[in-house]
Parts: sequence; structure tokens; C-alpha cells
Amino acid sequence: MNRFKNLDIWKDAITLAKNVHVLSATLPKEETYGLRSQLRRAAVSVASNIAEGAGRNSNGEFHQFLGIAIGSAFEVDTQLIIGAELGYFSKDAVAALTKDIESIANRTFKLQQTLKPTTRQGVGGPKA
Repeated sequence: MNRFKNLDIWKDAITLAKNVHVLSATLPKEETYGLRSQLRRAAVSVASNIAEGAGRNSNGEFHQFLGIAIGSAFEVDTQLIIGAELGYFSKDAVAALTKDIESIANRTFKLQQTLKPTTRQGVGGPKA
């Protein structure tokens, strides 16, 4: 199956997770189980949900997991903003990652739109 390994958005999400991991290593020790952990888990979730969705049995399921990946991307974005507001990250570092996040989220959304589940026709379904 492994078709997810051919997706540029998955590859970019892996790079995002690595970059978030490196940046979050600069957080103070008291954030080990707070912001650092949350950031890393959310960043890993982006790539993981793209992969999991690609491995599912239907376009509808893939569509759903891409939506989760987009939500995780926005979670990372929010946590980076909080980190910058608290003075943990430079605005420039956050801006660079935000650009990557927006690109991944936008491209994931476009892929998701190509996988929209079809409505079943028949009893109680819409008429043409």
C-alpha cells in the first residue's frame, strides 16, 4: 500500500515534525510535559494522519483523516504562536514554520476535496 510515501504533503509534514522537534528542544525544562510535548505530538499527528488515511479502505476514510491532519497542523500553528507570545520562540522562527504549515494545510485541503465521499442514491436519497 505505502502510497502515502509518494505524497509531497506527507514528506513536507515529516519535515515539519522534524523542524518542530528541533525548535521545541529550546523550550525551558518546565515545558517538557507541557508545550514541548503538545507541540511534538501535534506535529507528528499531521504526517501520521495523512499516512493512516492513505492506508484506509475508502476515499471517505482518507478524506476524514486528511481533515484530522489539517486540524493538527492548525494546532501546531496555534502552539507556536503561544510559544512566541511567551517569549520562547523568535517571531522569525514561528513565521517560517507558519508558512510551511499553511502550505501543508492548503495542499491537504485540496487533496481532501478530490476525495469527497459520494452520496448514496436510492431509498431516501436525493433524486436527479
